Amino acid sequence: MADPTHTAFFYGTLMAPAVLHRVCDGTASHNDPTRRTTPFTTAPAILHDYRRHRVEGADYPAILPTSGASVRGTYVTGLTEADMWRLDIFEGSDYERKFVKCKLLTEVGDEEGKGNVKGEEVEAETYVWVSEREDLEDREWDFREFQREKLRFWAGTDDEYEEVDEAVAAAGKDGTGGRGANGAITEALKEEQKKDEKLRNAV
Repeated sequence: MADPTHTAFFYGTLMAPAVLHRVCDGTASHNDPTRRTTPFTTAPAILHDYRRHRVEGADYPAILPTSGASVRGTYVTGLTEADMWRLDIFEGSDYERKFVKCKLLTEVGDEEGKGNVKGEEVEAETYVWVSEREDLEDREWDFREFQREKLRFWAGTDDEYEEVDEAVAAAGKDGTGGRGANGAITEALKEEQKKDEKLRNAV
């Protein structure tokens, strides 16, 4: 019998396929057929009654329940139990995985949401901020800005960004919170990936 699969709503760095695959598969490439037996499917979606905030001093956001607000993100299907376990590690103790209902978007509007056309309501799991409220900024987190200015630190290879990683470590300023190319969380995920591969090869 096949393992049960999960669905999730991602609203931050995990909307970038390279980051999602890096966490779940150990590689930023989403074209590697040897890494995944259950393919992801993604669709634009919107989550109502939550607001997205920038996390102070970090490259990533958080969401909090907020009546009347909404967050646009990505609805992902095909996530396995192992994927969710790795995602829990990646998100860390500042977040709690919760079930929510979001609406798929059949048409995506502008940044303010004008022109969005909502479709089916679906259930998904998402990561909600449970740490200190004071650690969140009031301003909105910008995915395009992240893609343009920060994604390379999250999904780059060790060789490409070795000098950058060393400079960030020396300065003590790691906006990835250990989730970047050579961060502690990433290293832990790599070790778990190696263990998984050894177990598969032993069977």
